[in-house]
Amino acid sequence: MLLLGIDVGTSSIKVSVVEAATQKVIVSAHYPEEESPIISVKPGWAEQSPDTWWENTQRAISICNQSGKYQPTNISAIGIAYQMHGLVLVDKNQQVLRNSIIWCDSRAVEIGDEAFNAIGEEKCLSHLLNSPGNFTASKLAWVKKNEPSIYEKIDKIMLPGDFIAMRLTGEITTSVSALSEGIFFDFLGNRLSEDVINYFGFSTSLFPEIRPVFTSHGLLSPEIAKKLQLKAGIPIAYKAGDQPNNALSLNVLNPGEVAATAGTSGVIYGVSDQLAYDPQSRVNTFAHVNYTEAQKRLGVLLCINGTGSLNRWVKSLFGSSISYQQMNDEASKAPAGSDGLRILPFGNGAERMLNNKLVGAHLHNIDLNLHTRSHLFRAVQEGIAFSFRYGLDIMRSNGMTPSVIRAGKANLFLSDLFAQTFVNITGVPVELYQNDGSVGAALGAGIGAQVFSSAAEAFNNTHPLKLIEPQSQQLETAYQEWKALLEKQLEGL
Repeated sequence: MLLLGIDVGTSSIKVSVVEAATQKVIVSAHYPEEESPIISVKPGWAEQSPDTWWENTQRAISICNQSGKYQPTNISAIGIAYQMHGLVLVDKNQQVLRNSIIWCDSRAVEIGDEAFNAIGEEKCLSHLLNSPGNFTASKLAWVKKNEPSIYEKIDKIMLPGDFIAMRLTGEITTSVSALSEGIFFDFLGNRLSEDVINYFGFSTSLFPEIRPVFTSHGLLSPEIAKKLQLKAGIPIAYKAGDQPNNALSLNVLNPGEVAATAGTSGVIYGVSDQLAYDPQSRVNTFAHVNYTEAQKRLGVLLCINGTGSLNRWVKSLFGSSISYQQMNDEASKAPAGSDGLRILPFGNGAERMLNNKLVGAHLHNIDLNLHTRSHLFRAVQEGIAFSFRYGLDIMRSNGMTPSVIRAGKANLFLSDLFAQTFVNITGVPVELYQNDGSVGAALGAGIGAQVFSSAAEAFNNTHPLKLIEPQSQQLETAYQEWKALLEKQLEGL
């Protein structure tokens, strides 16, 4: 029995076909080959086209099918992971009304701050576990205020994964996990937040039907099944944001377990059974994939927007002649601490852990007679690792103290230098796994379609590739210098 997983990423769409019995990946593909652009009409804005996501999803599935390694009609369920917090709007004919305002867009910060003050800080934090901040609810309010002609045409709002499921099935659904990441869910009332809806003046008719994460979110339509060479009527049995899904793919489901990723953005994601929150909303709490009212499982999420995005930007400066592996190799030739070169990696929108401030990326202490591109490559990886340490210290102050962190051997964790720097500066060992968001989505589909009897069965063949333990504290001084530079920058904002 085969399972199909779709990961709607910012850079591309990744698809994997997984054999349920062994949890082995038969084939994976992503599209496009080059990283998808982010449309930025104004500084701080970030949009992508949902229709382009759908076109790229079809292309990625087609590439997998053309491999000849499996029979497409043997796929029995589909799961979807997706970039979090994006706003997708469709009319009554399920046509997209505007580009999606995606996760790293900063235009709604002020709107969210005003809502936080008007609803009341204590009420927001105790009921929503977050400030409305720059999340999906505030983005919808921005459209209502600034694009009223579009707002009037909205039939349903959704997140990116809901949109792909709609294109596959014709049905529009959501989940408590999705609503919580949009700051639409009242945890104490266990319902849509009346405070948020009433303050912004939203109609409840805009919201799709709420279903559990692990259940059918519609059946593959005959028309789309024929187009994709799949079997009509198979369920979309799982939908989750990329970070809850990354945690699932690392079998991080229970209180105290912690996952990390360092892709376009950097994330530490810990599971808790407490309705807790950060008083400044610098880290955020959402319903995890296995959240229920009876058995609360919350994902406490630290997000750093400018991690892999900074690495990509630096790579682009040197053209197509250099690969990420070459950058990693060159970075290891520079000394620890990069001979004083310091980089603040915050150039991809407002940073929640920095109170939604637009800090920007900064290079400090450049010595034109000393620093080479090897120093630059290393300083990038150190600056990103330092930002993880800064955020983890915030999580620690709120009671999240991991003894080990699980991460997939992907993106920046492919760099031995970055992985060891991360471990050394945080002081927390890292278990590396061969994981992937699209594979996690496929296994999630198997759980939702009851191909597996439990989540534990879905991961009974999952084992760590490597344990990385702290080796040195020699970067502590460099980190403190970096932190002082960041705090000086924050003082000026």
